[in-house]
Amino acid sequence: MSNSLKTMIKIAVIGDIHDQWEKEDNQALQHLDVDLALFVGDFGNESLAVVGLIAALELPKAAILGNHDAWYTASAWGRAKSPYDHELENRVQEQLDLLGEAHVGYGKLDLPQFNLSVVGSRPFSWGGQDWKNKEFLNELYGITNFQQSTAKIVAQAQDAAYDTLIFVGHNGPLGLGEEPHSICGQDWPPLGGDHGDPDFSEALTLSRQLGKTISLVTFGHMHHRLRHTQAYLRTMVETDPYGTVYLNAASVPRIKEENGEKLRNFSFVSLEEGKVTQIELVWVGEDFRIVSRQPLYQDAAKIPQAV
Repeated sequence: MSNSLKTMIKIAVIGDIHDQWEKEDNQALQHLDVDLALFVGDFGNESLAVVGLIAALELPKAAILGNHDAWYTASAWGRAKSPYDHELENRVQEQLDLLGEAHVGYGKLDLPQFNLSVVGSRPFSWGGQDWKNKEFLNELYGITNFQQSTAKIVAQAQDAAYDTLIFVGHNGPLGLGEEPHSICGQDWPPLGGDHGDPDFSEALTLSRQLGKTISLVTFGHMHHRLRHTQAYLRTMVETDPYGTVYLNAASVPRIKEENGEKLRNFSFVSLEEGKVTQIELVWVGEDFRIVSRQPLYQDAAKIPQAV
C-alpha cells in the first residue's frame, strides 16, 4: 500500500480468539484486502504461539491483551495453576515484546496513511467496577486505581497525532446498558448489571473534551453467546449521540466446521472519512471466500431512501 492518504478503509476486528488462530487467518486478511486489523485480546491462556502468528501479520495492526493473556500471572489463583516456572519465564512480557508497538494497551498507534490514531484502554481487563489484580497492574504499569488508569488512557489520546480516534479495549466501557444481553451486560447470576469498565468510559468523555472525534470503540470479553439463554445473542453494536459506534466483536468460537469445511469469522468495519458506515460479521471459507455475512450496522445516511 502506498503512503498516500486513504479515506475509505476496511478494518477487520478480531474478537476473543481463545487459541483459534492459524496461519490461514493471516492469509485470509491479506486475501480480503484488509487495510487495518484490530485485535481485542484473549488470544489464549498466555499463548505465545498465537501472539507470534499475529505479530507476524504483514498488515497495519493494533492489539490489546485481555484477562486470559495474563491467566497464569495476574493473580495468586492463576500462578498456582501455572504450567510453567515464573522464575524462568515471563510469558506476559514475552507477549508484549512480540507485539511491540502494535500493543496499544495504555498506549496508542498513529496511522498517518489513514489520518487517524488507535488508542488502547486498560489491558488485561476482567471488566466490572472492582479494581482487580492490584499487584499485577501496579508492578507492570504503576497503576493502582481507576482514576490513575483513566489518566493514563487520556494521556495517550491527548498525545495522539490525529484528532480522529479509534479506541480498542478488551472489555467495553461502562454506560452501555444493564440488561443481561446488553453489549457489556452481566449474563451470570445475579442476572443483569453493567459490567463495563468505568475508567474506559471516563477516558472517552475526557478525550472528547480534548476535541478528539471518536469514530469507533471496539472490544470483546463479553461473548455474544449468553450464559443464561440460547434463545438470542448479546447486543453487538451500540451508538451514542456523539456519533461513536461501539462494537463487541467477541463471536466465540471464531472457528467452526460446517458441512466439512472450516469457517473463520471476522467483523468487518467500513470507515469513510473517519466515520463508520457499515459493520458486518463475516464467515470465511477455506478458499478465503466469504460464505456468509451478517449485517450489524449501517449508517442511516448510506441507506437508499425509498421514492
